[in-house]
Amino acid sequence: MRLPECEIRPAQETDGDGLFPLVAEFATSFVPERKSFDQAFSSLLGEDHACVLVAERNGRLVGYLLGFDHPTFFANGPASWVEEIAVHSSLRRNGIGRALMTGFEEWAISRGSRLVALATRRAARFYAALGYEESATYFRKVL
Repeated sequence: MRLPECEIRPAQETDGDGLFPLVAEFATSFVPERKSFDQAFSSLLGEDHACVLVAERNGRLVGYLLGFDHPTFFANGPASWVEEIAVHSSLRRNGIGRALMTGFEEWAISRGSRLVALATRRAARFYAALGYEESATYFRKVL
């Protein structure tokens, strides 16, 4: 998928240096550590159930999406979950987030997923504009 001056593509091993600053900007509850990021990034690129997409503009990474699919009982097939999505703060509202979500939805469909779900605290209007419906309350316990 291509937007004017923006390409959505699967992440590659060489994307780590460009991706980490976006991860650091995205995080609000934790402080990402580069060593942990590098280990997770390398591991996720080799995982069949993981989808790591990047948005590249003029040779620079400007956004990313990390998602997964997994089997479910309730949905009569797999479900896909968006774990993280971020667009550089100076480039928001330019269609990059929408393009990342479209790329993930295409990946999910290709995997036979019955639904895409996510949790959000700050972007409910964005997801509603994409056709997502509020469905549940999100709980977490930091370990």
